[in-house]
Amino acid sequence: MRATLRWAHSDLRTHRGEALFLVLATAGIVVSLLLATALFGYATNPWQRVFTQAHGAHVWLHTGPSADTGKLTGLDGVESVAGPYPTASTTLSSQGTRATVELRGTSERPTVGRPLLTSGHWLDPAKPDGVVLETRLARALLAAPGDTLTLPGTGTGSPRTLTVLGVADSAEPRYRPGEQPGLVWAPPSAVPDPGGQVIGLRLTDPDDTDYAVQRAVTVLGAGAVSEVSTWKQGRAEAQGDNRLLGQVLGLFGLGALVAAGLAVHGAIGTRIRGHLRDISVLKAIGFTPGQVVRVFLLQHLAYALLGAVAAATLIQALGSHIPGRLGDAVGVWQGLPGHTVALFTVPVAAVLLIGATTGLAAWRAGRVPPVPVPRPSAPLGGRLSGVARQALGLRLPPALVLGWHRAFTRRLRSLATVARLALPLLLIVVAMSAWTTIERFDSSPEQIGLPTALTVHAESGLADRDTRTLLERDPQVTAAYPGVEVAALVPGQTATIALRGLGTRAHPYPYALAEGRPAQGRDEAVAGQGLLDLLDVRVGDWVRMTVGDQPQILHIVGRSVEPENAGRVISTSLDTLRENDPGLGPTLYELRLRPGADPGEVADRLATTGHGRLDVHAVPNPADGLSALRGVVVGLIAVLALIGLIELLTAIGGAVRESERDLLALKAIGLSPRQITAITVTSTALTALAAVVLGAALGTPLAHWLIDAQGRSSGIGAGIAQGPSIALLLLFGTAAVAGAAALAALPASRAARRRLADTLSAVA
Repeated sequence: MRATLRWAHSDLRTHRGEALFLVLATAGIVVSLLLATALFGYATNPWQRVFTQAHGAHVWLHTGPSADTGKLTGLDGVESVAGPYPTASTTLSSQGTRATVELRGTSERPTVGRPLLTSGHWLDPAKPDGVVLETRLARALLAAPGDTLTLPGTGTGSPRTLTVLGVADSAEPRYRPGEQPGLVWAPPSAVPDPGGQVIGLRLTDPDDTDYAVQRAVTVLGAGAVSEVSTWKQGRAEAQGDNRLLGQVLGLFGLGALVAAGLAVHGAIGTRIRGHLRDISVLKAIGFTPGQVVRVFLLQHLAYALLGAVAAATLIQALGSHIPGRLGDAVGVWQGLPGHTVALFTVPVAAVLLIGATTGLAAWRAGRVPPVPVPRPSAPLGGRLSGVARQALGLRLPPALVLGWHRAFTRRLRSLATVARLALPLLLIVVAMSAWTTIERFDSSPEQIGLPTALTVHAESGLADRDTRTLLERDPQVTAAYPGVEVAALVPGQTATIALRGLGTRAHPYPYALAEGRPAQGRDEAVAGQGLLDLLDVRVGDWVRMTVGDQPQILHIVGRSVEPENAGRVISTSLDTLRENDPGLGPTLYELRLRPGADPGEVADRLATTGHGRLDVHAVPNPADGLSALRGVVVGLIAVLALIGLIELLTAIGGAVRESERDLLALKAIGLSPRQITAITVTSTALTALAAVVLGAALGTPLAHWLIDAQGRSSGIGAGIAQGPSIALLLLFGTAAVAGAAALAALPASRAARRRLADTLSAVA
């Protein structure tokens, strides 16, 4: 055992840099996997905790005020109900901020779908103007218990003030400016003129949600139901971008783990070829094959274990202090029941995978015979090919010709080296594609379904012509598209979708189309990927939906890139919807701004010009929630670069050792030490170049497929991927090849200037 430890210690002193890089790479991989685990837990568990503690309803039905919702209590599969509660849609303002809300009247705290107070207290009958706000709405309004909110008056009435009594979490879909109204619980007296009512259904079997919705709509009548939301929608909305971050970290973490395992396998294989004589000596003095295998296996397991333990300790001690969402995710994850198991399982799994690849390579060391078998001497690793001889005859530089020959003469070994080096480079190209796709959301939002920057809702008393004149008068507004958005029941009455009428046939809305053509004729529409998947239809099909008690039949002629409402959106012109309902007027306006205009400044100016009659919101950009992904991408590229560096050092070491037996022949034909050095440098650079070309050629289409697959699963749809530019790929490839050549220069120069006795010993 002492001899084994002494040999391992000697080997560590010889390969300190390689050991350090392996420890750092393992630590980076384990950190990525642990962060991915934390994000997955953070994405699901907080909502699940709220839903469980609130005894949440699986279905919420918004109906007209005259609907007989009492019939739903006797439906099969309904365990209990919440409500019905009277509702009214309005706006609240606080400290210069306005928000669209749903006032929900309740005389007592619900038992199903019970709001979980985070601050303040519940409604007090002695305070008829007191309200409780949903958490995200309170954050948007900068409101806390004790603050006052302004509620606009109805008709000629004066505005009213409401007092915030508490802030509560809810498992229902949360407030999103311009998309989802915020939830406000209030006494029934605060909702004197309700425009509808809402009832929640808690089911005995959550898997029967679609069937329960269908039966409830059938009992109430399609015309009585205006909107349906389910627990699945609330969970998906709560998970949001956190799940995407977890998927990115998990995918790259696993890819990096495989790349690290292959790099370790290649490093051990190269070292075995370079230490055949040492291994033979070990066996000659009594080492068994098992002991030789254990030397390599335990040595690299120790490196991997050190990196894994360091990563787990780092995440446990400092993970919650990471700025932004990652730190929040780790903090929540550390309080979950399965945290300790995951903190132990992930590093152990990483170490075992690296150990498995190490064991496969170390097994070859155990098969080395005690008496070295002389290797046949051949110039430069093999006979020169006809092409190489012709190239030398054309007086091409010997370093270029012989370097190319050395790099690719052993096809199987050369292909394995190129493949191992190409894997981390491929993953880096995928990470760069993720970065450029996020940049596309910021720099060219019109290409990913966001042609407008602001959404404006006008008060009901403001005429359409006056509103458009007011909006288009602003010098930064280039177009104002009138529109309307309503909830529509899908065929089968199992869910509601968003039906939009934006623009007119004379001034069509500029949808970002990924497939098909724009909607130009009567009854033509474009739809998001989420709607196509929900209805199982394709471009070219006709679909029927119900708005209130009016059917609407539309012909889908294109697929739009739709980042809102999980892609469950079908859009047509306002003229098409007016043909079915002549009295329909615009309820919102989408504003297109001049390039370089600041949406915040324009929104403030319009709100001031409108004298409080305009509710202006910036159109939400999915990239706003992906800011943490940029830091993740940078960290992943650093980890992958470390793995690539390990593989590159292995390739350089192998090339230098292979050149030792050719050194005498090269000196004999008159090559100088500088030319001999150039051969090794050229061989390494060509190997790196082949890996870069392979990584870019495979990584670019793989990145497009992965990003578009994520787009399809989220409902946005394919067509959002943006690969790195040719200039960026050329810069990346140049840096990789130049770095490989620079790293190879020093060891190659030392090998070319070795003493004659050392060279003869190496050849022997």
